[in-house]
Amino acid sequence: MTDVQSTPDSPALENLLHETRTFPPTPAFAAQANVQAEAYERADADRLGFWADNARALLDWQTPFETVLDDSAAPRYGWFTDGRLNAAYNAVDRHVAAGNGDRVAILWEGEDGEQRRITYGELAADVARAANAISALGVGTGDRVAIYLPMIPEAVVALLACARIGAPHSVVFGGFSAEALHSRILDAEAKLVITADGGYRRGGASPLKPAVDDALAKGGTAVEHVLVVRRTGGDVAWTPQRDVWWHDVVPQASAEHEPVWVDAEHPLFILYTSGTTGKPKGIFHTTGGYLTQAAYTHHAVFDLKPETDVYWCTADIGWITGHSYVVYGPLVNGATQVIYEGTPDTPHKGRWWEIVQKYGVTILYTAPTAIRTCMKWGEDIPAGFDLSSLRLLGSVGEPINPEAWMWYRRVIGGDRAPIVDTWWQTETGAIMISPLPGVTATKPGSAQTPLPGVVAEVLDDAGHAVGNGQGGYLALTEPWPSMLRGIWGDEKRFAETYWSRFPGVYFAGDGAKKDEDGDIWLLGRVDDVMNVSGHRLSTTEIESALVSHPWVAEAAVVGAADETTGQAVVAFVILRGGDEAADRPDDDAEVVATLRGHVGQAIGPIAKPRSILVVSELPKTRSGKIMRRLLRDVAENRSVGDVTTLADSGVMSLIQQGLAKPAAD
Repeated sequence: MTDVQSTPDSPALENLLHETRTFPPTPAFAAQANVQAEAYERADADRLGFWADNARALLDWQTPFETVLDDSAAPRYGWFTDGRLNAAYNAVDRHVAAGNGDRVAILWEGEDGEQRRITYGELAADVARAANAISALGVGTGDRVAIYLPMIPEAVVALLACARIGAPHSVVFGGFSAEALHSRILDAEAKLVITADGGYRRGGASPLKPAVDDALAKGGTAVEHVLVVRRTGGDVAWTPQRDVWWHDVVPQASAEHEPVWVDAEHPLFILYTSGTTGKPKGIFHTTGGYLTQAAYTHHAVFDLKPETDVYWCTADIGWITGHSYVVYGPLVNGATQVIYEGTPDTPHKGRWWEIVQKYGVTILYTAPTAIRTCMKWGEDIPAGFDLSSLRLLGSVGEPINPEAWMWYRRVIGGDRAPIVDTWWQTETGAIMISPLPGVTATKPGSAQTPLPGVVAEVLDDAGHAVGNGQGGYLALTEPWPSMLRGIWGDEKRFAETYWSRFPGVYFAGDGAKKDEDGDIWLLGRVDDVMNVSGHRLSTTEIESALVSHPWVAEAAVVGAADETTGQAVVAFVILRGGDEAADRPDDDAEVVATLRGHVGQAIGPIAKPRSILVVSELPKTRSGKIMRRLLRDVAENRSVGDVTTLADSGVMSLIQQGLAKPAAD
């Protein structure tokens, strides 16, 4: 815990864009909000007491805790260390015991149109059966289980069944390769793999078990069994004695199961970051602190009313958002939620909005990438559906540019639903910076304010807090309950990666700025900062300026080597379709000249792209993040690097077929 001092020194990042639009909560929304402004005052007065109160209010403990924070082994902090609880009990059993067993927990929609409606009572029985079946396969408390599944109800059941027996789970996104799966199974020393024959994606069956077979064929693992869910009915190779069908062992198991009560610091899960080079980092989270903050933030940020809301987080279960805001947060809070297996454009580009209309979704949480994709398709598509049930919208995964924020509010939220733009990471475990929908006057594109109980600061190169209107590095200066407890099996890497840049302070790796009001704006990864003629510029702000033009749906900006300026700005843009394209010239050169001028007017001449390439797609990982590393290869005329982590490896060849032509001033 470090004392951070302010300094008048020059900022580490320049603050370029200025956003003046604000949207205060309506009096009606503010009056019914779960969390009011006094929460900030209460947390400021006694931060540890604030988190202890929430841990007791939101969770059931078999052994109540007395210790709130143990900082004796910092930065490996411990929370609620002398308490005992079980994550699955808190997510399902206690709701049944409270008389809510008939409440719907999951409204599942398969991409192929299959539907399932699962109550808390049914989910509790399914989790107990799966826990018994997994135990019968030799998995015990402390053993690790790798999960490689599509977005089907069995994925939620599998996570909770592992938690029920105290076996940390390691979920691997179903789009990852056999090589990526093997490295994660190996690092976690997983004893069991839970997978499926396949899932449905983009209108067809996508196999999964062959990747498991290939991963295990590489050898060296501790895997004894592979538990396989039948989803598509496709043919699969079978290894007798090792492979087991889910439907052969889970439905027949007993629905009676006593949860394993674990210490609050017992590991709940490992989740590997999907780095493109080097050994992946196995971020692990423990039970008590993680559940406390996941539940509190879900309750506070989304204003959840479990008796009436229908909540939908579109994230895949393979990412941290799927852990915290599909599985643990919503279920601990007793929510009714939608889970969808497929993609937003199958069988048509209105699929998401059709689901919102069908189930009366009231809370929607999705990524800026998805929002910008829908912008590109045109607003006439969502206009064909009744979205009036939506009362709150959320954004997650990367900074959202102001124009996408405004489109989201106007087209999807009907200019009435507040937007909570959330900043957090795999490492933080839960939302850290976000508006409170009943309190905050929201600003398009800003995550704004650390939540009650969270202490965040923007620091300069020397580790001093910058002033309002300045930029720097986002850091968390006090421990928080859902924080990572380490990198699995690599304590040294944990300390070096997160705690060495500013001693005693967690460095998030993101650039940020404070506006004149002191609100925080995320500027993307510090690796994406450009140095143009001595000016340290954020890619995020230039991308936001480009997307603020009505012709542009999405943009990616990189810095490319330049003999004169050190680095030059190179932009890749996707243009909008639909009515927005009606007045756009057909000549790309005219489009480029207009967009360069627009950036110069919005930010200043220093930020004008040296060149702009109009493209049909951008290279993205399977989690939706733009791979700027590959775009830098194109901008600097290098051979393109490893593309195996891309959702569509063919995108790069399409981009390379175009030529980025510098436009004259």
